[in-house]
Amino acid sequence: MIRKPVLLCALLILGLTPPLQTARAQERMRIAWAGATPSNTPIWVADQKGFFKKNGLQAEVINISASTIVIQALLTGDLDLIIAPSATLVTSRLAGADTVMVSTNLPMFIDHIVSVGEITGVEQLKGKTGGVNRLGTTSDMTLRLALRRLGIDPEKETKIIATGENPQRLAALSRNITQFTLLGEPLVREAEKMGFRDLVDIGTLKIAYHVNSVVTREKTVRERRPLVAKTVRAFIEALHYIKTNKEETKALIGKNLKITDPEGLERAYRAYNAAFPEVPYPNTEGVKTLLDDMGPRNPKAAAADPKSFVDMSFVQELEASGLIKQLYRR
Repeated sequence: MIRKPVLLCALLILGLTPPLQTARAQERMRIAWAGATPSNTPIWVADQKGFFKKNGLQAEVINISASTIVIQALLTGDLDLIIAPSATLVTSRLAGADTVMVSTNLPMFIDHIVSVGEITGVEQLKGKTGGVNRLGTTSDMTLRLALRRLGIDPEKETKIIATGENPQRLAALSRNITQFTLLGEPLVREAEKMGFRDLVDIGTLKIAYHVNSVVTREKTVRERRPLVAKTVRAFIEALHYIKTNKEETKALIGKNLKITDPEGLERAYRAYNAAFPEVPYPNTEGVKTLLDDMGPRNPKAAAADPKSFVDMSFVQELEASGLIKQLYRR
């Protein structure tokens, strides 16, 4: 075997230039997301605009059909991090997993309840059937929490069934299999064009809840802390890109959702950009909302401390470093 110093000398003697060392080695990382909605714009930007690579990550970004499947892959060690909602984090941790949220991309609900045209008020949802992606997923939890805030018991006064992703949900409405469902922009505009009603903008209810957050395991935090820190930094930079590059972000949303309608993309950008945070602290309020909701039916949730579900240190360290002030030039 030729030793490295000997190899370098040989190259110089032959008049050849030795290969340059990269400034920092790319660290392998596997991260997954679920759900074809603009809430996933931060991970699309981090991946497709090169922020993972910029931060020394060789990221394999995987699209999985539902958050219930994503968490299983994280817990088996097939993934390093996932993009997941409060529900995925809370239910897994209450079941004994060491899952923890390290940053948030979307800390509140901004979806809409869309209904058939004949329904003109919230009270008329009683006795009707609602459609979600899969039972136990983000769309399911969002719809149930919103209905409770609106004074409707989703378990006793409605029936909620799994009808699939957005196109399938719209199809179920069209065939009257369901009479209401949960959609976000730009699909709300598409639904209106089909004659359905934008019944409730859930964002107006101001429900704190992490719709889209960066979740990993405490084991990963202990053993690969630099990897987690790089990932959080990449998302902070991606959020800044979204807020300062409107047209490019709209084009990326359109590409990933296969949507070209200018008004729909504009509505999606406005809705989500306003909700994406500049400083993505994984605050406890977004966890407490769910624990409080589950508490009456789940003693473990009632006794749980919201602080145990989040690790604020990564965002704290990056904010203290001056990164966020530098990005936004404050």
